[in-house]
Amino acid sequence: MENAPRKVHWGWVVVALLFPVALLNYLDRQMMAAMKTSVMGDVSGLTTNEQWGNMLAQFKWCYAFFSPIGGLLADRASRKWTIIVSLICWSGITFFTGLVDSYQGLLWTRTAMGISEAFYIPAALALISDYHAGTTRSKAVGIHQTGIYIGVILGGFSGYAADSPDVGWRITFQVIGLLGIVYAVPLMFLLRDPQNRTKDEFTNSKDSLTSKPGREHPPSGSIITDLFLNPSFGLLVAYFTLPAMAAWVIRDWMPAILKEKLDISQGLAGVSATFYFQVAAIATAFFAGWLADRWSRKNVRGRIYVSAIGMSLMVPALLAVGSTAEKTLLGVIAALIVFGVAWAFFDCNNMPILCQIVRPHQRATGYGIMNFVSISGGAFADKWVGIMNDAKTPMFVIFSIFAALCLVSVFLVLLIRPRNSFDSNSQS
Repeated sequence: MENAPRKVHWGWVVVALLFPVALLNYLDRQMMAAMKTSVMGDVSGLTTNEQWGNMLAQFKWCYAFFSPIGGLLADRASRKWTIIVSLICWSGITFFTGLVDSYQGLLWTRTAMGISEAFYIPAALALISDYHAGTTRSKAVGIHQTGIYIGVILGGFSGYAADSPDVGWRITFQVIGLLGIVYAVPLMFLLRDPQNRTKDEFTNSKDSLTSKPGREHPPSGSIITDLFLNPSFGLLVAYFTLPAMAAWVIRDWMPAILKEKLDISQGLAGVSATFYFQVAAIATAFFAGWLADRWSRKNVRGRIYVSAIGMSLMVPALLAVGSTAEKTLLGVIAALIVFGVAWAFFDCNNMPILCQIVRPHQRATGYGIMNFVSISGGAFADKWVGIMNDAKTPMFVIFSIFAALCLVSVFLVLLIRPRNSFDSNSQS
């Protein structure tokens, strides 16, 4: 217990160090959606919305497939070096994206981007959870996630950079890629894994279904088997996936939808689709994390209840997005603000809920599997929306389907059964 204050202090340093990485992780993704018109006008062979949807889906398929691999690597090796190598690779790919001149070249860079970025989130959230126990975990994760939200906001503003004759979309990608490579250097010296993580996690694993007590490195198969034999984990995977499909569509398609349906500039569409939504999420994230941490001290299901509140708000928000997307920009913005509030309640509690149903040495792998299923769903959603958009399907019909999926999710999360014993070896 004497080391607890130092551990808490360093835990917040870890959150601060990872905040810019989370920002870059989503900035690199969002720029493509915000600069759609410029990219399509400059890259040969890219002419239809279906092709654009396929390109977005290509990123997600690769990201999804490699997420469990990245999570397993982070659980069995170093979370720190998984994060750093991922950052260097995706930043280099971001730089080279600004050099491509064909649709096939763009597909290749998005494929490589999906692979390299897949290793970050499972490792980062697991590392934060290593340093933050139940009393601060949702708040710490929430603060980290605000880096993602800011990255999406900045990505939305990149539409203005793409429209500028002095900058353009190519230079924007190259500059952001270089920033990531530069930031990786101090991260090598400052970021660190917790001491004795392997010993703390892999001993006395009596709650694991297949691990043996005292085994320092349980086989990968036992980690995955434990997860798939855990009913609550299956429920969390489904709960994590359904609303994320709607969020991917909003991030990837809303700038283009607003530009087309409301006849506004690329820059204004990109900002309107991302800025207000993400600012609402940022403004809510700290409160949502604090509320979940506080409620969980009194009730083991506290985080679940907070997340369910957010999910309930997503349903009317998505219905409102669909009903206003072809009519009024202010209506869309108001609906996206509500969605942003709801998303913060949901987003800051996924890893903390996972920590209540699986053991520490399964966290990154578990989150990787969640990403695999969730982003696979996002890839289907991106492709489907591209086809529906080409077919002139009303926006209200499209977003009503996503609202229905969120309604189902409310019931799914309430069926999860958390266990405090899985947090017993974490100290705040």
